[in-house]
Formats: sequence, structure tokens, C-alpha cells
Amino acid sequence: MTNYVPLLRRRREGTTDYRSRKRIITSRAPLLVVRFSNKNVTSQFVRPTPKGDQVLSAAHSRELKKLGWRGSPKSTPACYLLGMLAGKKASGGGIKEAVLYNGLTPFVKGGRAAAFVKGVIEAGVEVPVGEGVFPKEDRLTGKVTAGYAAALAKERKEAYQKTFSGILKAQLRPEDYPSEFEKAKSAIMGAKQ
Repeated sequence: MTNYVPLLRRRREGTTDYRSRKRIITSRAPLLVVRFSNKNVTSQFVRPTPKGDQVLSAAHSRELKKLGWRGSPKSTPACYLLGMLAGKKASGGGIKEAVLYNGLTPFVKGGRAAAFVKGVIEAGVEVPVGEGVFPKEDRLTGKVTAGYAAALAKERKEAYQKTFSGILKAQLRPEDYPSEFEKAKSAIMGAKQ
């Protein structure tokens, strides 16, 4: 007889932290899931069930392009805008509150996940987080990016071209991030979901 107890597959692979998932599921509120890839950000409001998670609402950073956003789809301003879009869709579907579940990804103060959650909260969905975790307003609106780009363009032109190549390819100057942000935010607030 052996004492070997196999771990669940998703635990072995390192894709699910069952202890944290159990804590969150017992709250009975829908889960707000946000995932970051190398190019995009995906979000879902899900309700856990014994047969699997039921998706109530979803938003993807590619949707921001349809609303006029030409900047990076995974930047801090884009995450904030995606949070607003996701929150607006969810509140339109009757979701009033949710609990953030980011799996094994750590929640960093002032990070992209915090910017995303701030957008969700401003769209009308309650998510329990402290006020001190959100990025500063200059980071959310892209003013920090614009300032860095302007300084880099003056000092090191090659580094500027390399760092902002994706944005420049989209016919957008990084220095115009704040105005681009305001246009996209207005489009999200005016869009019908």
C-alpha cells in the first residue's frame, strides 16, 4: 500500500490556486477575471458552477480599436479603458458587484490590473479593493508615457523609435496619448452596450 496522493492536474501544472479560488467562490459574488497576454488583455465576469464557470460578460482589448483607441492594447491607459468597457457591459447585464480573481498572477499596487479594476469601479460595478492600490491619474491618462516619449525623442532618437515602434506604426505619436485617451473614454461612455 502506498501513501502517494496525486495532486489535481491544474495544481500540478501551476495554473490554479485552489485555496484562493475556494476563498473567492464562497463570497457568492461573480468573479472578475482579467488575463494579460503578450499583446492583449482579456476580461470576463464569471459565475462558478459545479459544471464549470459560466461567463456572464466579456471584454477584450481588441474592442478598444473599434472605439478609436490606437495606442498599445496592453498599456495602463488601455487597461483602464478596458475596465470601463467591461464594467459598462456587466452593469448593463445586471451585474452590480464582483470579486477580482487573477489566479496565480500577483496583484501589484499601481499595476495594470489595478488600473483595470479602477475602470470597472468607475463604470458602476463594486469590486472590493483599497483606494491606495490604484495608479496615479497621470499614468491612467497616458501623461507619463507622453512625457517619457518627449524626453526620449530629444535625447535618444533611436531608442525612441525602438521603444514606441508599435505605436508609431499605428500612425500615433506617443506624445498624443492623453488626447487619444480622452477620445476613447468619451466613445466608451457614449457607446450603447
